[in-house]
Amino acid sequence: MRIAVAGATGRVGRHVVELLENGGHQVVPMSRAQGVDVITGEGLDAALAGVECIVDTATGPSPELGPATEFFTVAAGNLQAAGARAGVRRIVVVSIIGIDRFTGGYNAAKVAHERAMLAGTIPVRIVRAAQFHELVGQFVEWGTRGDVVYVPRMQTQLVDPRSVAEVLVEQAVAPDGGEEPARVEIAGPRAEDLVDMARLLIAKRASNLRVEGVSDPDDPDAALQESGALLPGPDAFLAGPTFERWLATTDHV
Repeated sequence: MRIAVAGATGRVGRHVVELLENGGHQVVPMSRAQGVDVITGEGLDAALAGVECIVDTATGPSPELGPATEFFTVAAGNLQAAGARAGVRRIVVVSIIGIDRFTGGYNAAKVAHERAMLAGTIPVRIVRAAQFHELVGQFVEWGTRGDVVYVPRMQTQLVDPRSVAEVLVEQAVAPDGGEEPARVEIAGPRAEDLVDMARLLIAKRASNLRVEGVSDPDDPDAALQESGALLPGPDAFLAGPTFERWLATTDHV
């Protein structure tokens, strides 16, 4: 198959490209670095010529609700429109587990993304993923104040981006028709506490920083994060490794 990957150089997209190429598919990587812009539409029609499926892993520059929503809805409209002109038969989109319950921030922006994609004429399959292992390091970076790291209290089932890419590829190359659900979930092997995972990361770095779990009283979704709203449902695909195992086998922390 000829498959286009939006966000081809990103955390998930690069794995999708590699897996598809290893599977013998013809891959069209799409990113600004390759001269394709899903927001302006530059290079999009040329990139999608002869493409049968688009895998959308693109992310915008901001995690804030307004800018993220604008990025996702514009990108979705452009991919649907250009894809329809090119005769694309399917779009596979990466999203986030549990976002229907959230009212703000990046999670709510992804809800808008899903709706914009589903409003188009090309059939869409959505892969909702848990938070990636690398997110722990981002929270540590964002929350470091002096010798203390403030990390939001969150229950999650951290997952390896490559495992997410594997499910995206399966959905991309699956035969048309049948009883395949329009939405599937992929998560790590077990539920984990973000604060505990941050402490494991700090220990791996041999750092003297102290980790404290915090709740934002101004965040209406904070209680959802703490109570497990981001955990997968019973039918989710579960794939390793755990965060602890991943941490033991990687140097990129």
